[in-house]
Amino acid sequence: MANQEIELNPVDFITIGTIGPKGQRVFHLQGGQGKRIVSLTIEKEQAWALSEAIREMLEDLDKRKPPAEGEPHEADLDNVDMDLREPIEPLFRVAQMGLGYDEDLDMVVLVAQELIPRSEDGEVDESAEPSSVRMWCSRRQMRNLSAYTMQVVRAGRADPRQNGRLVYYWT
Repeated sequence: MANQEIELNPVDFITIGTIGPKGQRVFHLQGGQGKRIVSLTIEKEQAWALSEAIREMLEDLDKRKPPAEGEPHEADLDNVDMDLREPIEPLFRVAQMGLGYDEDLDMVVLVAQELIPRSEDGEVDESAEPSSVRMWCSRRQMRNLSAYTMQVVRAGRADPRQNGRLVYYWT
């Protein structure tokens, strides 16, 4: 894929969801603005880490700059659609993500950067420019994303330590 820089400012929705059965789930980060839907493939561990980072960031922000009057301090998943939207056609697999905050706008930005695959000899093409996506979100959207993502991550195997293997325990 050619280098792309996509900016959704602001997103109408942002979510993380999975496709596939337990043990074979593929995680997707998805955001949309108007008719544009951007889907990215992420790892389960990235989803969990993002959820934790968002939670920690919002806790810190709430202490330094309380949310506006009427803004919730807790996630409200009862009144928001967190399902993935069709079509789910990932632009790329994510290598790394970062969070930022614009105090003037009171918006959080999620930046996702493309994973550049290694060649057959194991080398990374140093001249390849990774694509990136920036999704600008309200605190409410991020609060809901964090809570929902943790639900999605936990909806996998009953004991994730097994990771598809039989594990023996001796006492």
